[in-house]
Amino acid sequence: MARSMLGGAICKAASAAAAEMSLLMGVRKDIWFIKDELETMQAFLLTAEAIEMKDILLKVWAKQVRDLSYNIEDCLSEFMVHVRSQSLSRQLMKLKDRHQIAMQIRDLKLRVEEVSIRNTRYNLIKTEASNSVGEVDSYSEDVRNHAASNIDEAKLVGFSKPKEELINLMDVNTEDGSPKVICVVGMGGLGKTTLARKTYESKEDIVQKFSCVAWITVSHSIFKIEMLKDMIRQLLGPESLKKCLKELKGKAVQVGDLSKYLMEELKDERYFIVFDDLWTIDMWRWIQEFAVDSNNRKGSRIVVTTRDMGLAKECSRDSHIYQLKPLQSVDATNLLLRKSRKRQEDMERDGNIVEKLVKKCGGLPLAILMIGGVLATKEVAEWGQFYDHLPSELETNPSLEAMRRMVTLSYNHLPSHLKSCFLYLSIFPEDFEIKRRPLVDRWIAEGFIKARGMVNIEDVGKSYFIELINRSMIIPSRVNVEGTVKSCRVHDIMRDVMVSIARDENFVYLTADDNVTSVTEENFRHVSYHGRKFLKECIDWRHVRSLTMFGERPIEPPAPPFFT
Repeated sequence: MARSMLGGAICKAASAAAAEMSLLMGVRKDIWFIKDELETMQAFLLTAEAIEMKDILLKVWAKQVRDLSYNIEDCLSEFMVHVRSQSLSRQLMKLKDRHQIAMQIRDLKLRVEEVSIRNTRYNLIKTEASNSVGEVDSYSEDVRNHAASNIDEAKLVGFSKPKEELINLMDVNTEDGSPKVICVVGMGGLGKTTLARKTYESKEDIVQKFSCVAWITVSHSIFKIEMLKDMIRQLLGPESLKKCLKELKGKAVQVGDLSKYLMEELKDERYFIVFDDLWTIDMWRWIQEFAVDSNNRKGSRIVVTTRDMGLAKECSRDSHIYQLKPLQSVDATNLLLRKSRKRQEDMERDGNIVEKLVKKCGGLPLAILMIGGVLATKEVAEWGQFYDHLPSELETNPSLEAMRRMVTLSYNHLPSHLKSCFLYLSIFPEDFEIKRRPLVDRWIAEGFIKARGMVNIEDVGKSYFIELINRSMIIPSRVNVEGTVKSCRVHDIMRDVMVSIARDENFVYLTADDNVTSVTEENFRHVSYHGRKFLKECIDWRHVRSLTMFGERPIEPPAPPFFT
């Protein structure tokens, strides 16, 4: 009897094991299916990028395909973790995981079929469109190796005269009187920061005449306490900041404590401060309280850059305003040729194409640099075709929206392997200094970079970083003595476009203090939090691949049950 029961149990277990093995083989077969589908989807998305995405139906369908590809990537990753990486005995024990993955795969197969039927129903994309993919990805691979196209902003042509005029307006040789405020005003992309930086770094003309100097970037989301700490560190030195914080030890550091300390320490100093990219009158009035001390009679100087003429007049009531103008035609032409690594002799076939391109850029340095970065990857014979795609608004009516159109065009002409790397930068706060090495490490961890042949994967990542600089999509902020770019920043206009595209493609979701209770049902890959309050976002965390937090205080992460 006992022997019969034991035999029955063994047969039952063997039958169950056989069923489980059959299910496992079915899961593997389905995995191969959706893996092939993922490759096809990625090829389609490249094709859709190459087409001018003016068709609303095509845009919608591309978004649906992209979201489905995200889900397939998640499923494949989960399969690797729970099944494929385990031994056979471990696989048989993970019945719950296997059934869960099997259900996910069946659901994904159904969705893939629905997407295919939808394409047939609406005839969204045609096979001949696939030929246009090469237009996006056929850029010269050696562009990454041409560091010569990386023009340091401080060496831009056409800024010698504005620099001289600004220094004259500052009148740094007058070493008495109250602090003098000089404003540099102009639209985005005109080079206000570049001009201020050239002036700030003029050691023989400026810096040596002041005992304290500081460069402060003022962004929309800047934290006042961190800004004051940075000012103390730059103007008075790291030891002075340590001394200040030591005196405040035992109590919460307040804005008023730091500003009072700064005013007291600067009262007998001759200082020079640049406040770059000021946006609001309220922020200026706060800065004015501690940075413009009428009792300081040492002839200190403050330079403010802004886009707002009304704000400039508020800052500099003595009419010390320098209005920056677009580049002259000759300077703009030289800049475009330098950025595109071409000579005037190369333009013999179509001599006026450079003049036409410069005119469409409105003489704006940022626009010229971006366009030059794209043209560096094209033959001169292709420049005319590219010219036809340029928006004409900058030529007739320079505006922020026209500049954004130019940025979007430059993004559309990025090779596909750079687009994810570029959009990923939107996780960082405005005006944040992004260090190259940690950034490349993050790109690798996120799977944006693949090793190529005998080339080290870190070197491939560095080449991507260099190429984004060569195309003026990012701006070098720190360069070592050997000329290697160690960190970068993103221009605010570039960042606006980047954030918008990343949001539309469900790639990055940004949260901040002003929307901590918002709800999103989108399928985001990366979430970045900029703020000081607790994170209370209602997000479907199952598909989030990274969560990055920036803020002054510890932030409460989402509850563990939200993650899978």
